[in-house]
Amino acid sequence: MAKELENKAKEAFLDDDFALAADCYSEAINLDPSNPLLYADRAQAHIKLQNFTEAVSDANKAIQLSPSLAKAYLRKGTACIKLEEYQTAKVALQTGASFAPDDSRFTKLVQDCDRYIAEESNDLASTLLPRVPTTPAGNGSHSTDRSIDSTKEAERDSSVPQINEVATTRPKFREKVTATFDLLLILHEYYQRPEEVVVTIFAKGIPADDVIVDFGEQIMSVTIAVPGQEPYRYQQRLFGKIVPDKCRVLVLSTKVEIRLAKAEALNWTSLEYSKHVLPQKINAMTNQPERPTYPSSKPRTKDWDKLEALMKKEEKEEKLDGDAALNKLFRDIYQNADEDMRRAMSKSFLESNGTVLSTDWKEVGSKKVESSPPEGLELKKWEY
Repeated sequence: MAKELENKAKEAFLDDDFALAADCYSEAINLDPSNPLLYADRAQAHIKLQNFTEAVSDANKAIQLSPSLAKAYLRKGTACIKLEEYQTAKVALQTGASFAPDDSRFTKLVQDCDRYIAEESNDLASTLLPRVPTTPAGNGSHSTDRSIDSTKEAERDSSVPQINEVATTRPKFREKVTATFDLLLILHEYYQRPEEVVVTIFAKGIPADDVIVDFGEQIMSVTIAVPGQEPYRYQQRLFGKIVPDKCRVLVLSTKVEIRLAKAEALNWTSLEYSKHVLPQKINAMTNQPERPTYPSSKPRTKDWDKLEALMKKEEKEEKLDGDAALNKLFRDIYQNADEDMRRAMSKSFLESNGTVLSTDWKEVGSKKVESSPPEGLELKKWEY
């Protein structure tokens, strides 16, 4: 049955019905989920439909199932070029070329990547504005057609003529998006720090094995298996570049937390990529803690720590008279005493109604301390 669906998908592809081809490949994959060729061929259909993020996801799955499948690397490289992820595309194409050294398509596409990377570096050196490719005179094609010449060769094994690709409108990620699957509610949002962007997908009771997250140079693909339903998928080109090896995924009982490590300290004004938004660099923050400062209208600031130490020194050296000196003596004794001395001082002072102060716990610990008023004074008890 899976083979019949695969043949039907190939016929639809030859008839330029790429949507039907993708659907047939999806049905075949449901019957034969471990077949890497089905994922690689569906990736080609996605490329034709300009679903480049889905194409990358399928190519990654094919590579996972068959690491030596050259066609999968070719699909991934082609889709990443369309997404302007030239570094990721170059790595995939170079790996694929090692498995198919006689295939000139890899060499051609790697050269294209090198050219685009050089152009991108030159543009970034002069301005932060996104690069706009130069359109040859007399050619009214869209700027994304700059790699069509290369991708023509990448599509030889489809045995179909090259056609003009029609742009399709796709939903974009917003700060909060909800998707309802019967009783399952999935909502995701994001926030950022100078060094990372944290995407939170709120979904209860999702097993960790049912969550698959793939990262690219500037792409994130999330697939969550939903019992009895089509898998929930979110695939988007990100606002800025990330470091895939440093990205982390944490699956909890109520949510899935995805931490995207930023490649540059840029302020992401949205999660999805936009050619019309100018990136803003974040000022580097020092990791060393700063000592607190106090506002002052004077041009010179005071060293408050030094003043505090000086005041403590003056208090210590201050000479007091009368009751003040006596109270200071008692405070010093209590402050420098050990635990037994403090217990003795507290017990004797309280039980004697403030007439006895002893520091010997052995003497006062086993008996009640009686009151002992000074000579000439009489102790009286007040009744309330």
